[in-house]
Amino acid sequence: MSDVLHKATVLVLNRNWQAIDVKTPADAFCMMAAGTATALDIASGENMAPTKWGEWLDLPVRDSDNAVKTVHGPVRVPTVLVLAKYDKVPKRRPKLSGKGIWERDGGVCQYTGKKLARDEGNIDHIIPRSRGGKTSWDNCVLADKRINSRKANHTPDEAGLKLQRKPTMPREMPATYYIRNTHGVPDWEMFLD
Repeated sequence: MSDVLHKATVLVLNRNWQAIDVKTPADAFCMMAAGTATALDIASGENMAPTKWGEWLDLPVRDSDNAVKTVHGPVRVPTVLVLAKYDKVPKRRPKLSGKGIWERDGGVCQYTGKKLARDEGNIDHIIPRSRGGKTSWDNCVLADKRINSRKANHTPDEAGLKLQRKPTMPREMPATYYIRNTHGVPDWEMFLD
């Protein structure tokens, strides 16, 4: 039961029905009980009805549903919530990580311009860490592993390399852009591009 409660399997929509976040069922139940969100009772296809907490507790658990056991019997786990009052779409930046740098650089080596397979690239510090270089958006780029190995602890100029473009911090994007359906929840598909 706790496994189901703590996986991020509930898509959160603002009151305009735009995807803005992902929550765990435990968070979703708290939001529903507090009245800050209603769950969507989604039947086959696109038949859906916003359902408040009291009514949600009485819904039958279908074979395709995840459920949690309570002292009052099983309760269906919602897959989509709609917030009662929030109507904005927050903006976010990707986290500084290998994946974030890969996405910013489009999977392209920033020294050669070559499109890389996942196992061909790694992160290069333009000013090497051994020489005081920071791990930051403007000092890290995606590089072919062979080029990065050849560059070692040199600057690009010292290694005879030239950056294709100057690295920058990615711009903020609507939160919807970063939501991924990693658990393959079918009910999310109509809300995500």
